[in-house]
Amino acid sequence: MDENMNRGVTVQQAAAGPSRQVAAGPSRQAIDMADLAEVEDARLRQKTGKSYSQGQLVLRRFRNHQAAMVSAVFLVLIFILAFSSIGWAGIPGWWDKSYLTSSSVVDGGAPTLSLVPQWLGGEGIRWGEHPFGQDNTGKDYFALVMRGTQQSLIIALVVGLVSTVIGATIGAIAGYFRGWVDSLLMRLTDLIIVIPLLVLAAVLGRMTASLNAGIIPLALVLGLVTWTSLARLVRGEVLSLREKEFVAAAVAMGAHPARVIGRHLLPNTVGVIVVNATFAIASAILLETSLSFLGFGVRAPESSLGLLISEYQNAFTTRPWLFWWPGMLILAIALSVNFLGDGLRDAFDPRQGARTARRRRRFGTFGISGREKALDAATAGTTATATDGPAESPRDDETPFTGPADPLGPGR
Repeated sequence: MDENMNRGVTVQQAAAGPSRQVAAGPSRQAIDMADLAEVEDARLRQKTGKSYSQGQLVLRRFRNHQAAMVSAVFLVLIFILAFSSIGWAGIPGWWDKSYLTSSSVVDGGAPTLSLVPQWLGGEGIRWGEHPFGQDNTGKDYFALVMRGTQQSLIIALVVGLVSTVIGATIGAIAGYFRGWVDSLLMRLTDLIIVIPLLVLAAVLGRMTASLNAGIIPLALVLGLVTWTSLARLVRGEVLSLREKEFVAAAVAMGAHPARVIGRHLLPNTVGVIVVNATFAIASAILLETSLSFLGFGVRAPESSLGLLISEYQNAFTTRPWLFWWPGMLILAIALSVNFLGDGLRDAFDPRQGARTARRRRRFGTFGISGREKALDAATAGTTATATDGPAESPRDDETPFTGPADPLGPGR
């Protein structure tokens, strides 16, 4: 009897409508991603008078992430500088020197770039003939660094694309079919994981070097060994999504598994895929740099940032600019891509921003967005509105459900 009465009270509370739940005040920890989106949309609709779609909310959150926006602008500037300066694919650039042409070394190959004004005791702001200096053979180092940046960016983008496609496909297939398919694919993933990535990439990189086909084979090989983490993440997402009603409805209507995966499951994991694709690009830049530094990546006469550091590491004490320019570009690209990934993660999943809000406030970090404050204010406003007014009482015709009558009577 007590169990039936408790069940009746629970059903009555659920039937009392959402106002009873709002009156208690939603806690920040209890609000999931969907509720955060609804709260944010309600606040923006009250402020602007129009509703926002999920894609518009994601874009708005990303724009409010200052670190991601600054990083995106910085990456675009690096792309424009690298591909427009010396040209690419037969298209000439605005820089008149080639990374293959040697000339006489001027002033020991020192850089002519100056950014210190004369009124501060410097030589004034000037570009000069060789802004990044010259190497041992008299080649213009600015052209060499721009060529290395081009190659490193192309390798990183190809690796990110290949690893994302392979990882998302394997993870989705393993999570949807489960059983022996899941076991087979996950054991293959574990086999690749247990092999040190740098060793595996070095062996495959040495094999592709004999082909003399440029950097694309190297990028494809690196993409074939860096998909494992994304596959595990996508598999976990698909295992959760395959139990949803919309997937069951698609299967009941006779949809082919490929259509269920491509039209229903993968689009709902796009946040995980996009975020991990950005981190894969950053990891690919560092991996290519390591391989080229060890002699298993890009080979001369081509150039890459890692190869430049490897060739001129001995000049660090005598001519440090030959080491610093490619090193600073590697650091800037890797940090920018990681900040971009952080912004995409917070935009697609508001829960991540909620978890890191206190940490950002504590350190006063570069990149604090106003999104967390807006969500806090909206949640607090909802709580205050609900607690100020009386909670909606159930209608007179609503009676608690007490379950079936006890056949043994009250004297049991």
